[in-house]
Amino acid sequence: MTSQLDNSPAPPNLKQIAKTFRLVGWVSFWAQLVLAIISGLIFIFAVLSAAAFSRSATPGASAANPGTGGGIFFATCSLFVLAYCIYRSFQYVQLGRRLQETNPSFRPKKSETVQFLWRSLLVRGVGLLLAVMAAEAITGVLLGKAFLSMGAIFNPLAINQIIQPLDIFLVLANTHLITAHFIGSAASLWLLNRINR
Repeated sequence: MTSQLDNSPAPPNLKQIAKTFRLVGWVSFWAQLVLAIISGLIFIFAVLSAAAFSRSATPGASAANPGTGGGIFFATCSLFVLAYCIYRSFQYVQLGRRLQETNPSFRPKKSETVQFLWRSLLVRGVGLLLAVMAAEAITGVLLGKAFLSMGAIFNPLAINQIIQPLDIFLVLANTHLITAHFIGSAASLWLLNRINR
């Protein structure tokens, strides 16, 4: 397989690799797209809810909310990286089509394909790192709220110190982000393994 992606007629093994690229590309594209849309909608809802809550908060209440601050910033950055990764997954499909070209000069070389997959993997790693940093920030705020919630149960002014369903919703959205980046990374690694066989 060392030179099959270079300039030779399309052998059966190359056709199988092209089919794998298309299949893995479509599966990772749709899985990441669905998870990105769900996460994006949850984050938009959380930011709007946090803004509405901070406007209507009572004067003595503190505003510890995982919907504000570093957690949402890192999650939003990870979401933008995920959008680019979804585009990269679609490029896997296009690359699979190019690998099936009958004219060898239109086919990408093996070294170009491997380099493309490594760059995709690097971008996905950055997105995964941002999502993990968001998870750390969000769960850190939730831990603080859990410690403070003992006295807040009987104090109506400190109602926002109690863990609320929106807080758990944010954890779920960030978990979707981590899962989407994992799916993309697994797809890139699978394709790298398939090419290097």
